[in-house]
Amino acid sequence: MLVNPDFSHRAAMTAVEHRWVPSPQPGVQRVMLDRLGGERARATSLVRYAPNSIFPAHAHPGGEEILVLSGTFSDASGHYEPGWYLRNPPGSAHQPSSADGALILVKLWQMPADDTHIVRIDSRDVTSWRRDGKHEVCRLHETNHEQVSLLRLPPGHLLRPDVRGGAELLVIEGQVAGGATVLGALGWLRLPPGDMTELRVGASGAKLYLKTGHLAGFAT
Repeated sequence: MLVNPDFSHRAAMTAVEHRWVPSPQPGVQRVMLDRLGGERARATSLVRYAPNSIFPAHAHPGGEEILVLSGTFSDASGHYEPGWYLRNPPGSAHQPSSADGALILVKLWQMPADDTHIVRIDSRDVTSWRRDGKHEVCRLHETNHEQVSLLRLPPGHLLRPDVRGGAELLVIEGQVAGGATVLGALGWLRLPPGDMTELRVGASGAKLYLKTGHLAGFAT
């Protein structure tokens, strides 16, 4: 299966364009933002758990990255409410579930083998945030391969992501516009290496998930 497979071009998806499709497990649905392959794929997805849903135990040979957007996401390591950021390194395994229902951002098969850190960060903790000029940053993960953070941006802010290695963002709150593309909550944008698109924050400000550097291998 191929969804937005050309990483040398910009890709975007608004919440209106989301197409929820069933996963192999009843009660779990996905919006595929990008995907290269079948059930074992390099993939970026929004995943929605119905209340009392359980996904069978499985391994993650290529690692897994999760941002909890709503509800409560659970596995053997704990129960995670909105704002939690999780990284399960290559070779890890778990059995995810949700008693109350949950919506999460999931990225699969996108970690190098030497990225072995288990990460659990609660971005609701005020000490996780730092002011950087006119905006605030919660740094989630940083290696030579990628930089991951949450941003709180004021109204009208002009964001110029570091696109030397590509950039990818999900709007959590507010609105962001880049050229003719306007993204509200749960809108997603992927910029290839070298794409200099400027992003303007809407009148109510915005909160974003931002990842940079991870698309360097897809440069044209």
